[in-house]
Amino acid sequence: MADKAQPGMRALVPVGRSKTYTAMIFSVHHNAPEHVAADRIRTVWQLLDAHPVLLPVQLKLWQWIASYYMAPLGDVYRSALPSGLKAEDGYRPRTETYVTLSQVWRSEQALHNALEITRRAPKQQNILTTYLQLSHFDTMEGRQPHEPVAEITREELINTAHATSPQFNALMKRGILTTYEKEVGRLNSGGSSHPERINALSEPQQEAFEDIQRQFATKPIVLLQGVTSSGKTEIYIHLIQQVIEQGGQVLYLLPEIALTVQITSRLQRIFGDEMGIYHSKYSDEERVEIWLKQLSNHPYKIILGARSACFLPFRNLQLVIVDEEHETSYKQQDPAPRYHARNVAIMLAAYSKAHTLLGTATPSVETYYNAQKGKYGLVKLTTRYQGVQLPRIEVVDVRDMRHRKLMSGPFSPQLIRAMREALASNQQVILFQNRRGFAPMIECRECGWVPKCQNCDVSLTYHKGSNLLTCHYCGYTYSVPDKCPNCGSTELLTRGYGTEKIEEEVLRLFPEARVARMDLDTTHTRNAYSRIINNFSSGKTQVLIGTQMVTKGLDFDRVSIVGILNADAMLQYPDFRAYEHAFTMMLQVAGRAGRRGTQGHVILQTKNTDLPVIAQVVNHNYTAFFNDVLQERHQFNYPPFSRLVYIYLKHRNEQVVDTAAIELGSLLRQGLGERVLGPDKPAVARVKTLFIRKLVVKIENAASLSTVKQYMWRQQQRLLTDKRYATLQIYYDVDPV
Repeated sequence: MADKAQPGMRALVPVGRSKTYTAMIFSVHHNAPEHVAADRIRTVWQLLDAHPVLLPVQLKLWQWIASYYMAPLGDVYRSALPSGLKAEDGYRPRTETYVTLSQVWRSEQALHNALEITRRAPKQQNILTTYLQLSHFDTMEGRQPHEPVAEITREELINTAHATSPQFNALMKRGILTTYEKEVGRLNSGGSSHPERINALSEPQQEAFEDIQRQFATKPIVLLQGVTSSGKTEIYIHLIQQVIEQGGQVLYLLPEIALTVQITSRLQRIFGDEMGIYHSKYSDEERVEIWLKQLSNHPYKIILGARSACFLPFRNLQLVIVDEEHETSYKQQDPAPRYHARNVAIMLAAYSKAHTLLGTATPSVETYYNAQKGKYGLVKLTTRYQGVQLPRIEVVDVRDMRHRKLMSGPFSPQLIRAMREALASNQQVILFQNRRGFAPMIECRECGWVPKCQNCDVSLTYHKGSNLLTCHYCGYTYSVPDKCPNCGSTELLTRGYGTEKIEEEVLRLFPEARVARMDLDTTHTRNAYSRIINNFSSGKTQVLIGTQMVTKGLDFDRVSIVGILNADAMLQYPDFRAYEHAFTMMLQVAGRAGRRGTQGHVILQTKNTDLPVIAQVVNHNYTAFFNDVLQERHQFNYPPFSRLVYIYLKHRNEQVVDTAAIELGSLLRQGLGERVLGPDKPAVARVKTLFIRKLVVKIENAASLSTVKQYMWRQQQRLLTDKRYATLQIYYDVDPV
């Protein structure tokens, strides 16, 4: 096989006595391994490819990711490659279970009978009514529904109805609903391209478009800072078309899958089959097919996707667009490699000799600093499309409202009044609450006992729909106790508001309103995002409640009111970036209001009305915010004036991890001195039964980052020679967000 093997090919290799793995050939050479006995060298069993499945640029990028983010190259391989390309047996087309109404019940009278039959089984009736609403069978007149019947998966129905499999199966036994299997995993088929459908740019957009082109002549990276609803996407479309006409490829990154859902139809209408979509909600079979198509003679000209899309092969990449570049969702947290997709995309573009366009209304501090210093080009778009005014932001003092007993649950009278007026005039409302579940915790009224996870140092979140207590760190669930195990009291109260409870409160205040919720609990399935967003876009939903998912560049025509229910939860997080994250999140969600024709109205509820960041949000004043933050970062030597590396140590024994953290800190200080801070406990100091300690290393910009990293590696290896730390886990988070 020596004359056939090439870097980027897969090979079947033996590991241990009986296991085989799919490995990637990284280089082909004739050098015998040093310090390895001859009998330990194993023979490659089989080459799995006739041609490489990885291109040279990708291999180079993998090396950079592994080096920069201090992660093993194998972790990059595991994260980058779809599972179907790692398994020896390849991949098979996947089927999914769909639900439909049995033929005998497909009439208006039969449906009335079905609802009557299930009247004494409310859970089954709830599943049935939920299905009828989702599928549009609830529009049945005679034997024909008014609206086209939508296909619904079994998983989506059960999730939406907050039901269980046994409840669903019980309804199936009645013969009212039936299921069928459908093959999924087909590649996107968007039809022919229609460049004639590209809209003409407005005068400010045209000026920005030309300015970007001019700056690309001298700078490979340009920041487009455009206020919300200024029409940045239209500029992207014109740039994409220009690249396609030149025979190049484009990578268009978005931070949230929900955004790819909304923009897909807009781009497909223009680019059709020239565009592929790639993100984690797609089946592994689809991702394998897209990967192989990118290696073919007819690859997609545009890839639209979330962060994993930057791992795809491109033969002629000319432009990378990173939309909403400020978003923390671009940073991979767990598992390793803990990479930032924006920075990886910039490196991919550099290796491909392509241009990078970073777009946002609220640039990250580091990005804007690079633009101010001339490292990046900077283009500003300061007016909204068609001259629509930026939303008016009204600050409500929640502390004062509570003192005067004017709050109704989480809602101020100002927000209730604004919502009532919006709903009466057929306008829509978005409510932002960055906590999912029903309540952040339950508490005993008598003794103050709060249920906590047995595996993690966190209180459990109450989910009313499933009637379970859930740990949002390890995913473990617990039954809700009937009484306090500490004192025996039955008075267990919910504390705080999650999105599920906000939904209940909205329905209490506005029982006729059509309400939807968008958070991790309601978007498990691939189709859930599109259904929630499409229903809201079409007006079927009037009030959309969501976590940070609703802040990320979604575009709706009829949203006149946005409510930020609890600004303080974001501002009080123990992190040097807390104000930056809060500012961008508040300004982004505010930007969802008033995007067509009329000025939107934002109600911002907070207990700290005097904070400068609140005034900066109200005045849409990014410059004042940036200057304040930059001065503070400079004073305390935080990014962009230094680089940060967090070192995490984990062990099941708290004493072991404490000792190891102290010793590693001491070893690091021998060479790095005061650059090393800690060890300390992170905000959550135990997750999945492992105790955690954290060290922080601040590296000034003038220092050699690679030299410091090599020193850190050496000290880690030195520590791990101690047998006490045989099962100690150590990992790094470079450039944490």
